[in-house]
Amino acid sequence: MKRVWKILRSGPISGTALVLVLGAATGCNTNPTKDKPKAEVTEAVAPAAPAPAAASATKYTFSQEGSKLEWVGAKVSAKHDGGFRTFTGTIEVPEGNPEKGSVTVEVETASVFSDTEKLTGHLKSPDFFDVEKHPKARFTSTSIRPGGDNGATHTITGNLELHGVTKSISFPAKIRVDPDQVGVDAEFGINRKDFGIVYPGMPDDLIRDEVLIRLEVRAKRSSA
Repeated sequence: MKRVWKILRSGPISGTALVLVLGAATGCNTNPTKDKPKAEVTEAVAPAAPAPAAASATKYTFSQEGSKLEWVGAKVSAKHDGGFRTFTGTIEVPEGNPEKGSVTVEVETASVFSDTEKLTGHLKSPDFFDVEKHPKARFTSTSIRPGGDNGATHTITGNLELHGVTKSISFPAKIRVDPDQVGVDAEFGINRKDFGIVYPGMPDDLIRDEVLIRLEVRAKRSSA
């Protein structure tokens, strides 16, 4: 704070510098992904040929009813919370073992929301998700292996199709398998520019590249 007052008392400063100074003073320009695991992003991989379905494989399904797909983004002057209101997914667990299983998710990008109406509208535009051109985002797992960062029980890897770009991502998650429900909880950072979302923000209020993703999945056993 002393450094901030020293800058302010040194004389007139530009609008850009003022926003940066005030952001530093208030802590608004902190990175929401700081101290969080970062997703490993690589080129998309071809899924292995599916193995014959095990007779004991159990299917679980989830949606926005009972599950959450949220994000936290930040710029110099503020941070914003949001998520997606419409998504569906399936988790297959053969023999009760998630490491033999798979996850698929489909998200309606037009269902994006944030903590301000103006930002929500902007997120739907070509500057960000471009929801008219890219109405769906999809994730299909390619592997689930035991262990992971920050006490995760597993590391999930799969192809994420977002904004017309498909990449392989790996992230830590806590997975719990019960007879009637599978729970998956994850929190990790991802770089939006890896998926071609490159809008920088205003020159005096730049947007961070890193976005925090929060998953809270409660998949119910399917009777189908």
